[in-house]
Amino acid sequence: MFLDLKEKRCVVIGGGNVALRKVNMLLDHSAKIEVVSTEFCEGLEALAKNDIIKVIRRSYETGDLEGMFIVIAATDNRETNERITAEANERGILINVVDTPDLCNFIVPSYVRRGDVTLAISTNGRSPALARKLRTELEKQFGEEYAQLAEVAAEVRSELKQKGIAVSSEKWQDALDLDGLLDLIRSGQKDKVRNRLWYDLGEAVD
Repeated sequence: MFLDLKEKRCVVIGGGNVALRKVNMLLDHSAKIEVVSTEFCEGLEALAKNDIIKVIRRSYETGDLEGMFIVIAATDNRETNERITAEANERGILINVVDTPDLCNFIVPSYVRRGDVTLAISTNGRSPALARKLRTELEKQFGEEYAQLAEVAAEVRSELKQKGIAVSSEKWQDALDLDGLLDLIRSGQKDKVRNRLWYDLGEAVD
């Protein structure tokens, strides 16, 4: 499931490097972030100093989750994490407790993002290290050309709809010759990608 986090209030409980990774993930999705902790790592301090996140310099207290869309617990204290989970469940809020799947109602996948193209990898919380390893391998294979292809395909799709041309999903699959289209993008020939898609799809009416 992909959630729209833009301008949504999210809270991270914990101030270490793990919390920083989760904060950066939420920032990638334009969330409004509060972090609750007695201590903060250097990266979080820098984000707070630049008013990118709001920090609350104390331990977690009941009520900190009020109005939140997502909660991430990144403390190393099981009792605290259990209290956070209990409050989140009571309020009906999505919660992820880092490395503790039994306290979560959602799991944060590792992911590769190229523009509007996102590849998510999950091991159902059983091996985060494997998920990160797979992400590292996928990052080598998927370059920015995939983002550019998605951009062109979206533009062609919109233009086809405006002209009242309905194209079947099967026809789209045939037209998206990834090897050929990506080679054109890599060689700086985006216009040829558009032209090829139009040629293959423009007259394909259901």
